[in-house]
Amino acid sequence: MKRILFFGIIATLALITYWQRPQVQAATAQAPRFEVDPMWPKPLPNHWVVGPVIGVAVDSRDHVWILHRQASLEAKEQYATMTPKASTCCAAAPPVLEFNPQGDLVGSWGGPGNGYNWPSSNHGIDVDFKGNVWIGGNGRGKQAAPIAHNEDRMADAGPVYDSMLLKFSQAGKLLMQIGQPNMSKGSNDTKNLRLPAKSIVDPKTNELYVADGYGNRRVIVFNADTGEYKRHWGAYGSKPDDTQLPAYDPAAPVAKQFRTPVHCVALANDNLLYVCDRTNDRIQVFKADGTFVKEVFIEKNTLGDGSVFDIALSKDPGQNYIYVADGSNMKVHVLKRDTLEVLTTFGDGGRQPGQFYAVHSIATDSKGNIYTTETYRGQRLQKFHFKGVAPVTKKDQGVVWPTSR
Repeated sequence: MKRILFFGIIATLALITYWQRPQVQAATAQAPRFEVDPMWPKPLPNHWVVGPVIGVAVDSRDHVWILHRQASLEAKEQYATMTPKASTCCAAAPPVLEFNPQGDLVGSWGGPGNGYNWPSSNHGIDVDFKGNVWIGGNGRGKQAAPIAHNEDRMADAGPVYDSMLLKFSQAGKLLMQIGQPNMSKGSNDTKNLRLPAKSIVDPKTNELYVADGYGNRRVIVFNADTGEYKRHWGAYGSKPDDTQLPAYDPAAPVAKQFRTPVHCVALANDNLLYVCDRTNDRIQVFKADGTFVKEVFIEKNTLGDGSVFDIALSKDPGQNYIYVADGSNMKVHVLKRDTLEVLTTFGDGGRQPGQFYAVHSIATDSKGNIYTTETYRGQRLQKFHFKGVAPVTKKDQGVVWPTSR
């Protein structure tokens, strides 16, 4: 009887250990954690307001740059600009705004100028390792107009005005324009772009990678100093095809081409390039020469605008984590970069700090803090403080409100 009792206890302990093992393993998963800063940035001067904020970048000084659309502001948001003046508030801020780490506005510029073509619907901003500022656009006509409800149809045939990418100094002086309005010939045109969404410059090679974008279905690479064409590719590293794809169906076989828009590019220190295939709900990973490596789907059942809006990389030496801005599901996904596993998410739909309405762009500073912007009627910039790496206790964290004042 003693022997039976002994082995019974051993068997019971073994079963308890077995059933507890998955929970223990899950608890040991590590991920960065964040808290929203509801006091950042500081209020804008001059009764300025911003429209949909469709780009964010952080430079080498940890200054935060955003790009917004003045033309998307409602008339009642611009009473102070009417003739006669309707009230003391408000007016559209310049499209490019620069904030210091404390949240003070320290620079502003942008708009039509002599010698270049300002986008009719600006989109995406990047500040490269030399301090140059790059701006794209996704407007089909010369005059700003609302974005189509179905953005997957923006690649329809016909001329488009925003067929260019602009390079500026940090003071707003034009340095170079790649492409010309209404000149794009499609996804295999090496001279013009077609509604480019975002760009990034590799500091090791000085090559400019462009997510091109809302009209084309490709990544294209140029020399960042001269604008000389280098190479381009579509999904899976293949030659891009501009044939209109059927409506996205998560149950259908995966698309062999990028779907409009190809919305972001992010380059890791190990030369892996991450591309947002937004309305296909996927990230595709490439070597710098366009060789396909792997892909992952994020919230694959997301329809409409898709889930993968933008990507930022963590600032640890190995860049072990990817942050994905999901504008449809109103959250940020935290992925393990080597496996592309989703570890946790934060955020929720809403207007309060830490919530999102169409989170569109995302960037990190040298301290690991995250900055997000919101498009459509979101119209804002938010900061999330990096609070270290800790065990994952909740898959979906919701609003990451500060735990202390």
